[in-house]
Amino acid sequence: MADLDDQQTAAQSWFRQLRDDICAALEAIEDDIGGPGEPGRFVRTAWERPDPSGDGGGGVMSVLKGRVFEKAGVNISTVHGSFSPEFAKQINGADADPRFFATGISLVIHPANPNVPAAHMNTRMLVTTKRWFGGGGDLNPSHPDDAQTAAFHAAYKATCDAHDPGYYEKFRAWAEEYFWIPHRGRHRGVGGIFYDHLDSGDWAADFAFTQAVGATFRDTYPRLVREKMGLAFTPEQRLEQLRYRGLYAEFNLVYDRGTTFGLKTGGNTDAILMSLPPEARWD
Repeated sequence: MADLDDQQTAAQSWFRQLRDDICAALEAIEDDIGGPGEPGRFVRTAWERPDPSGDGGGGVMSVLKGRVFEKAGVNISTVHGSFSPEFAKQINGADADPRFFATGISLVIHPANPNVPAAHMNTRMLVTTKRWFGGGGDLNPSHPDDAQTAAFHAAYKATCDAHDPGYYEKFRAWAEEYFWIPHRGRHRGVGGIFYDHLDSGDWAADFAFTQAVGATFRDTYPRLVREKMGLAFTPEQRLEQLRYRGLYAEFNLVYDRGTTFGLKTGGNTDAILMSLPPEARWD
């Protein structure tokens, strides 16, 4: 699958553009906060995925450590090759033919201020003997704010409704189920949307929806950051934030499908574990 078709090229190009747009928006926030220290800037690190079959691919990891964002990572990747026989059984359309292509964007943002919500978003296109889209966006505040939660969900509801009136309730419920942490008996964050294996039979429509999911995050999350980034916070709030980050790390290491996919397909370990917070507490 080294030679990309038009759909694969279009998806790869979109994820790259979305990465650039989101990085620019977060750097603008770093510029606008003022105060001591230099505004954060994304440092980009390219990586390649070697594969014995001659396929491989790779990606670019973009990480910012600044004044507003203690750690923000926005990664893109395009990989191709063959799944291991064991892992192929778990992937849609790969049981008969283990060859695959995957391209996508994944981001995680850990703000410095406990009042500012952490967030996650990813969208991807996968090709086996089938092809589909997946992804979503979810909000992960250590100190939830009902108004911000409502605004985040309203933005994604409007996006979903513009493409299919049934999408929001289906994908909201899927996020509720997916971001549940069984060993803690609670959810990670306040939800959002999550979807996978999106293949309606109209590739262009599915791609347009996936683009809208990314654009909604790009346009919505920075507004939430700006509402809260100047608020004062206490040491107690910081401690609660660090404890919440421990919960976030537990989910990503134990249950997250993206982490499993990356490790099982020989992705860059640092890029895969970019989602982990820079500091956390479990006491």
